[in-house]
Amino acid sequence: GVMKRFWIGLLTVGVLASGPCSGIAAEEEAPKTTASHGVVHKILLYIPNRVLDVFDVVRLRLRVGPGLAADVRATKVASAFVGSYGSVYVGLPGPRNRRLPKLPVGFESRSGVQASVADATVSGGIGPDYGPTEIGAGVQALIVGVDAGIEPLEFLDLLAGFFFIDLKDDDL
Repeated sequence: GVMKRFWIGLLTVGVLASGPCSGIAAEEEAPKTTASHGVVHKILLYIPNRVLDVFDVVRLRLRVGPGLAADVRATKVASAFVGSYGSVYVGLPGPRNRRLPKLPVGFESRSGVQASVADATVSGGIGPDYGPTEIGAGVQALIVGVDAGIEPLEFLDLLAGFFFIDLKDDDL
């Protein structure tokens, strides 16, 4: 009925919104090159790169979609997840882990159980893409959820960026 059409429409919007900029970038499919940008390039993109670095530090996403799940993270080794959800999200996506920025909206799904590095989960859409030292938590309760975290390595990348040092190799 009406609710089924609502969820299909909502998930369709999420899938369409999670296009190439918010998902796996073309640069990830090809091997990374070590070509260095010139001084003019670095100066012109200095402010945009610092803004992107600020957004990389924090994750705060609201999710809408069916599911029941919970996770906690204090690095990849000290993390756990249990449950299943499929949702459309909006908000700060967290670390880019690539050069191109992610869109603040998209679709993600995750199901299974994960404890530390033992990961028996399956993800779809645009996964949360957590950083290796991220500290955070998430919950999905029936049709609404939230995912929040802070990535300390991205904060160090931000600080180093003020001195033209790109620790994460994610500057444009």
